[in-house]
Amino acid sequence: MSGRTSHDLRSLSRQLVGHFATHVAPCATLPGDALHGDITTVTRVCLELTMDLLEGRDPADKVGRLQRAAADWAREGIPIDAVHHAVHEGFRLAFDLLLNRTDTDARPEDPAQLLLRILDTITPAVALAYVREHQAAVTEHHTAVHTLVSALLAGHPTSTMARESGIEIAPAYAVVAVHVPRHRDESHPSVDAKVVARRKLRRLQAELAARCSGRALSLLSVDGGTLLIPGDLTSEDTITDGRLDELVLGLSAAAQVSVMATVIPAMTPQVPDAADRAHELLDMVLRLDSAPGLYRFTDLAMEYQLTRPGPGLDRLGALLDPLDSYPDLLETLRRHLATGLSRQRTARQLQVHTNTVDYRLKRIGQLTGLDPAQPSGLWYLRAALVARTYRDAAPGNGVH
Repeated sequence: MSGRTSHDLRSLSRQLVGHFATHVAPCATLPGDALHGDITTVTRVCLELTMDLLEGRDPADKVGRLQRAAADWAREGIPIDAVHHAVHEGFRLAFDLLLNRTDTDARPEDPAQLLLRILDTITPAVALAYVREHQAAVTEHHTAVHTLVSALLAGHPTSTMARESGIEIAPAYAVVAVHVPRHRDESHPSVDAKVVARRKLRRLQAELAARCSGRALSLLSVDGGTLLIPGDLTSEDTITDGRLDELVLGLSAAAQVSVMATVIPAMTPQVPDAADRAHELLDMVLRLDSAPGLYRFTDLAMEYQLTRPGPGLDRLGALLDPLDSYPDLLETLRRHLATGLSRQRTARQLQVHTNTVDYRLKRIGQLTGLDPAQPSGLWYLRAALVARTYRDAAPGNGVH
């Protein structure tokens, strides 16, 4: 064994490379420079490391070379199971080839145990190097996405930034403002709320990447944020594109919470204004305690206009002043409107009988002069509730 020549190693290495190219995916699809570069390096290391172990030498430097090769493969996007397959196969073949050429006196007493020791040494080392490099690449990509999205939202993306990040800037986006509620386990006294929140966010990000083929841009926290969906991933009429509704439903299922979202379509230069508008609409649907789902501007045009500052806002809000002393009536009105005028759902949410809901609605009509059972009365009550929600939240009114 100690007399093994460089020519012998090259010959054995060529045999291994041929085997890899024929039998080990994804080696068969690699370009020639990779096959006769990275793969050849790995096979040579497998041979040399096996020789070191057979002859009792310290294999530390060879392990380091394998780790560097694993890191290179991680950067190239080769799956870790393929890396392990290649390394294990390399050692198995190297071991067999070298053992068959070894003098009987130099053979180990238990070749199988020696092979297991080799793999026990190499497997965790390769996995650690691969995972570290992969995590570094993921962090680098997330940083690049964060920087690019921040630039888009600020209104000054550049072609230089796009090239440096390796991310193409689309001509248009569906700008989606997202609210992600707390997961029920975030309030559990015996569970780490931060861990629950981070896992929720990772599930949401994974679902977004899967549904948009990794092309959606996002700035997300555990509470929500902004998504930029390239225009070609939706139909020309983003306002009515059902795929966005499906996306929000998918995000809700993945995060295991009821996601609330609003969308504004925009050409890329208009992304900052669209994001402001989308988050303004999101704030509105949250204040109005609307049902979860995706909302477009057409869904909220009346509510949006009613919230504009002015004497009309104050006058509408004052219509509900007679209910100030009856918080249960105000809450019943909010719930009744949020449930689409369903007496049964309103009763369930308030945990009262439907007759109680009927009585409270009748009482609201008596106190305000606006009958919830009449279309005109209901319209004014809805408008008054929207106006009051914003009036009460205005600076200086004492509401925090």
